[in-house]
Amino acid sequence: MFDLGSFLGENFDVMVYRVILATILCGLIGFERELKKHSAGFRTHILVGVGACVMMLLSIYGFQPYITDHYTIRFDPARIPSYVISGIGFLGAGTILVHGVTVRGLTTAASIWTVAGLGLVIGAGMYALAILATLVVLLSLIFLNSFEKLFTRKKYDNRVHLLVKEDVYLGDVLNIFDEFDLLIKRMEIESESSLQRNIYIELEKDQSYNKNDLLDRISKIDHVTYIYEKNNL
Repeated sequence: MFDLGSFLGENFDVMVYRVILATILCGLIGFERELKKHSAGFRTHILVGVGACVMMLLSIYGFQPYITDHYTIRFDPARIPSYVISGIGFLGAGTILVHGVTVRGLTTAASIWTVAGLGLVIGAGMYALAILATLVVLLSLIFLNSFEKLFTRKKYDNRVHLLVKEDVYLGDVLNIFDEFDLLIKRMEIESESSLQRNIYIELEKDQSYNKNDLLDRISKIDHVTYIYEKNNL
């Protein structure tokens, strides 16, 4: 006769609680990323968190029968989690995108690494720590973003990003910076498509100029289709 209790195991109820909690907490962080339309959102964070939780549960409960039957086997519950922590870096790196001087996805990569840690913590039964860490992460992502923008607003004021058509004359763009007596520290050009290019211009710091006038002059150049006053790195 089929024995359901034997099939599920004596610790199945504990595992269910931990997987559900990992789903909820990691899903909250993923939902915040989803709302901001980042590359890794709700489902990705849940999968990473639940996967890490399952790996921790495997490490804690998966080898108990072998340890019971063979007293010579040594038990190291940290071995599998250590590979999770190092291996999740490859997934996080896949969310980081570099376009010229613009880097996107760093926060999302960090959140993926964090939910992997949450999954491990929940799998180990450290519920209070997991809830506290989730609250801290959500507060950081939601509320501290405004403070970060406030304090770093001037950090990227010396950068201009132009989206131009392929046949734009670069000299026209540089002449405008000369008219404003602005020194260019660095300039990068990359192809967006066969018809468009991105031009990233970083100016030397502490130069006084009217940004609105500068952007207005640049916008009047033929074949300039879009201007970003700064890069949101």
